[in-house]
Amino acid sequence: MSSLNDQTVLPVDRQKGWKPEEIKSLLYTSGTTGLPKAIIMSTGRELTTGYLTARYLKLKPSDRFYSCMPALHGAFHGLCCLPSIHAGCTIVLSRKFSHQTFWPEIRESRANIVQYVGELCRYLLNAPPSPLDKEHNVHMVWGNGMRPDVWEPFRARFGIPVVNELYAATDGLGATFSDNQGAFTQHTIGKRGLLWRLTFGRSEKRIKIDVDTEEIIRNDKGFAIECDVNEPGEVIHKLDPAAPIYPTYYKNDAALKRLLKDVFKKGDLWFRSGDMHRMDADGRVYFVDRLGDTFRWKSENVSTNEVADILGQWPQIAEANVYGVSVPKADGRCGCAAVVFSEGITEANADFKGLGKYMLSSLPRYAVPIFLRITPALEYTGTLKIQKGRLKKEGIELEKFTGNDRMYWLPADADEYRPFTQKDLEALRAGTARL
Repeated sequence: MSSLNDQTVLPVDRQKGWKPEEIKSLLYTSGTTGLPKAIIMSTGRELTTGYLTARYLKLKPSDRFYSCMPALHGAFHGLCCLPSIHAGCTIVLSRKFSHQTFWPEIRESRANIVQYVGELCRYLLNAPPSPLDKEHNVHMVWGNGMRPDVWEPFRARFGIPVVNELYAATDGLGATFSDNQGAFTQHTIGKRGLLWRLTFGRSEKRIKIDVDTEEIIRNDKGFAIECDVNEPGEVIHKLDPAAPIYPTYYKNDAALKRLLKDVFKKGDLWFRSGDMHRMDADGRVYFVDRLGDTFRWKSENVSTNEVADILGQWPQIAEANVYGVSVPKADGRCGCAAVVFSEGITEANADFKGLGKYMLSSLPRYAVPIFLRITPALEYTGTLKIQKGRLKKEGIELEKFTGNDRMYWLPADADEYRPFTQKDLEALRAGTARL
C-alpha cells in the first residue's frame, strides 16, 4: 500500500538470529480464576507449534482462516496465526466477536476455516435462526471449549461437516485433537489407540485427586493411584528430573507449585495439568473439568461442566455457569448455577417446577444444583471463557450480591425451585433448614 512508505532499516539487534531456547514472546493466560499470568514462549516452542498445527490441519495457501479472537492471546497466536504463517494461507481477522457480524464477515471474506473458543458457538446458536445460516464456505471449525449440548445442534444448524476440537493450554504440556466427523468421536477431545499408548502412554497419566484439597490420593506405599476406565482424574506429564523442561511464567514462580515428586516411584518428577479428563474403553478422551471447579458434595465429586451441559439442554435456559458454594452447617460445597434465561423467558413465566423435575430426573440428587442464581448476563474473559471467581466469593450470601440477581433454591424433598430469601438463609445458618 502507498501509505506503507516507512523504509527505516531495522536495528542490528533486531536482525540477529534466534536460538531455540531464547524468549520469543510472552503470552497471557485467560485469567478465569485469577489475574492473567505471562507465559514464556521460546523460539523453539513457537516454531514447533506453528509447524505441527499447520500439518495437522492440512492447511494450504488457498485456505482462508477466520478468527475473531483477541490477537494478544495464545488461542489466536498458536492456533491461527502461527500455523497460517507456516502454511502461507490467508488470515481473516475480525475486530471483535459479535453474532451480528460473524456470519456476514465470513461470507464476505469467503473464509473456509473458522476458529472458535469457549462459548462462542453457544452465542451463535442462541441467535435467531436465519435462512442464510448455511450460506457460507466453511468446511471446518477448529478450536476448544465446544460443549456437548452445543456440539451437534451447532453442526446441524450451520451445516459444517468437521468439528475439530482440541485440548491444550498455553501454560501446559501435551495436547489432544479430535477431528470429529461422525457420532463415534462426538464430544471428545481425542482418541487414544495402540500407537499412542506405545509412544506416549508412559509419559502421560490420569491420577486420582482429592477435589477439596486438590492433593493427589496416594496408596499405602505413598504413591499415586492411576484412574480406571471412565474414571475422571487429573492429567499429569512426566519430566526428566535431571533437566526438567516445562512452561514457566515470566517473573513468577507459580509453575513450581505444579511439580509433583515421588509420584509412581522415588525420585520421579511430573507436571500437573490442573485439568481432569476421563477415557472410556474405546480410548475416547473427554474433558471433565478444571481442577478447582469440580467440587465435593454429599461425599461425591460433582463436575461443573457436566451439570452445565444438562442445564443447557433445558429450553428456557440460554447459558449456565455452575460452581460450588459453601453452605452454613454443611460439609463440602453444594451446587449453584448462575443462569441466563432464553429470549422471552422471565421469572414470571419461567417453569421452575418443570426445571426442578427435569434436573432431578437427569442427575443424581447430589449433583443437582440446589441454588439457582438468575442473572441477565454471565461474565466472560476476552476469549469467551466463563468467569467464576466473583460468583464463588459471593456464594449464597444475599447481602453480598452485586447487581439485581435473584436467587432460587431446591429445598430437601422439594421438586420445584423456589425463591431463596434472607429468612431461608438465616434458617440455614441456624441449622433449621435441610438440604
